[in-house]
Amino acid sequence: MLRSVRTGALAGALPAAVLLSCSPAFAQTEQEVRADGEREEITVTGVRQSYRGNFALREIPQSIAMIDEQLLQEQNITRLTDALDLNASVARQNTLGGLWDAFAIRGFAGDENLPSGYLVNGFNAGRGFSGQRDVAGIERIEILKGPAAALLGRGEPGGTINLVTKQAQLGRSFGSAALQYGSFDRVRAEGDANIALTGGVTARLIGYVEDGDTFRDTIRQKRWGLLPSFGFALGANTRVTYDFEWTRVETPFDRGIVVLGGNFDTVPRSRFLGEPGDGDTVARATGHQLRLQHDFNDRWSLSIGASRRDTLLTGFSSDAELTASRQKLFVDGRSLSRQRRSRRYDAGQTVVRAEISGDFETGPLRHRVIVGADHDRFVYDQLFTRVRPPLVSSAPSDRAGYVIDLLNPVYGRFPLPTPTVNTDRRDLQQASGAYVQDQISVTDRLQIRVGGRYDHLLLRTDNDLTRMTSRRARGRFSPQAGIVYRLSDPLSLYASYGEGYRANVGTDAAGLIFEPETTRSMEAGIKLAAFGGRLNGTIAVFEMNKRNVLASDTNNPGFSVAIGKARSRGVEVDLNGKLPGGFDLLLSYAYVDAEARSNVLDANFSFQVHPGDRLINIPDHTLNLQLARDVTIAGRKARFGGGVQYVGERSGETGTRFTLPAHTLARAFGEVELTDRVQLFGTVSNLFDVHWYANSYSPLWVQPGAPRTATIGLRATF
Repeated sequence: MLRSVRTGALAGALPAAVLLSCSPAFAQTEQEVRADGEREEITVTGVRQSYRGNFALREIPQSIAMIDEQLLQEQNITRLTDALDLNASVARQNTLGGLWDAFAIRGFAGDENLPSGYLVNGFNAGRGFSGQRDVAGIERIEILKGPAAALLGRGEPGGTINLVTKQAQLGRSFGSAALQYGSFDRVRAEGDANIALTGGVTARLIGYVEDGDTFRDTIRQKRWGLLPSFGFALGANTRVTYDFEWTRVETPFDRGIVVLGGNFDTVPRSRFLGEPGDGDTVARATGHQLRLQHDFNDRWSLSIGASRRDTLLTGFSSDAELTASRQKLFVDGRSLSRQRRSRRYDAGQTVVRAEISGDFETGPLRHRVIVGADHDRFVYDQLFTRVRPPLVSSAPSDRAGYVIDLLNPVYGRFPLPTPTVNTDRRDLQQASGAYVQDQISVTDRLQIRVGGRYDHLLLRTDNDLTRMTSRRARGRFSPQAGIVYRLSDPLSLYASYGEGYRANVGTDAAGLIFEPETTRSMEAGIKLAAFGGRLNGTIAVFEMNKRNVLASDTNNPGFSVAIGKARSRGVEVDLNGKLPGGFDLLLSYAYVDAEARSNVLDANFSFQVHPGDRLINIPDHTLNLQLARDVTIAGRKARFGGGVQYVGERSGETGTRFTLPAHTLARAFGEVELTDRVQLFGTVSNLFDVHWYANSYSPLWVQPGAPRTATIGLRATF
């Protein structure tokens, strides 16, 4: 008898420590001989992932949340942004007109002039301009909260997002394909085929294409991507994986709606206030990852890898002018003055790393160590042009102000203004680091983690407009410490402390490169693994402080200014598992108090930032609750579920009283097995058609959320 065990079934066959440390690069098939003489084939998926080590979740002094492939598939989530909504600790931020991923974890976001950073299989990969990430090709999303700079280095103190991709599984052939149709005539097709070419070589071919309108007037979006993976077995203990990424997004640049005097009904949520004649903004990405893992024995492993990712964003846009002295809207309440802009953001990132992890004893103490080094080089070429409306006091014509009527927009009313160069510069971030971590089992119940990382950082900016070159080099040590105490089999206590930094890109208007952001983070909590592991969760409290926080300098476009210190503290609850009655539960709640801690004049809009001012787009309370259950209909398997997301009030503009209202969204989803190989699935998002707002930069740049949206599709497996 032959039996194949895939990732989902490994929980019963392998320790949780192995599961957590696995990245499913491919599957290695092993044959075992049972006592009755029959062969039993077990497919073991994955290789060890760098920076993580060999630990069960309850042994890690850190809160970690997982969003797996099944959850993404059953709710038909196709964007990373929507997937991260499932965890209450993650809040949406300004997305550059819907063209990059931006989020805050535990109240702290990165540089608002760049996409949020994230990892792909442990490699830095999120800082480029590739459009909002599609979840096709993602095996699971790991939300690694809290102080992790001792290993990961350059990042936000609130946490790190790590995307574990679907990779070639050796010795097996399988696949799936799906076709769906949704509201606003959106059509999407995707496929995934794992093909065993030989016993030691497998190719996994993943691709998607999507096209359709949106709820926004005149806005259409096209997306496609190819994400193949190739796995090679070099003997019994050495594995090599190569992943390729080739994606493209085409959509008009869209700053959203205008809110006057706190009235969110100033214009319909569908109204586009840009200019269709600007055409699409196009975001492209090409990426490569090569990883090698060699297992010396069952205790020691070596991982070596390299990554290269190139991105390019180009296009024109017509955006509402934010400076009051140039905005006619504040005079007559309907004439919106606009800038016309163009962007060419070209970025490349190269990362190499090597790591050895092992397990040994010194007397009664067990040590699990990680020792590694990495090198990261990020180059960003920015060419930004714009033309601004004149001062309102000079009584310009509507044509000179590039005005559009809020109440009766007429597109193409005026010739498109020709912008001139405003920013032309090249920024370089280069960092080399080495790290070590030792988790010591002092007793069967008590474990202590100590670690540290040293980085040498080089920052350089070449400004072609001012002919000025700025350069700064810094070295920094980031310590980390943690403790885990197992009260009983289902309960563990933990606490951790960490320091870190994040390099700030660019210079101020005087040409001076900013100091990196520095952070201190503390966290403590309880981990639960009850009812034989059927119900798992974490309750955590945290506090984080950081210095050298930046904001955009609107008075000097293309530059930033330092606004000083910020603090975030709060409470989180994450719970998932199976309830009585067969219901699957996902519960995530967060209370976050994120605020400025400096008393400074913000050059963005010449208003005062006071200690205690809330950080932009960070809700105080967030809750996400999902329930699902398997049933049988006419002898066929089916699964139905629903969810509710609550997001509290948020600051919509730094240093002012403008606030985005709270909202509650409901979602329903289901799938029914038509045949052994074919499923019918459907989802309805925003079930009660609530008016809600995803993020804001100012009252003139507010992103409305989508109305009720439905999707239906077919999925086949082979």
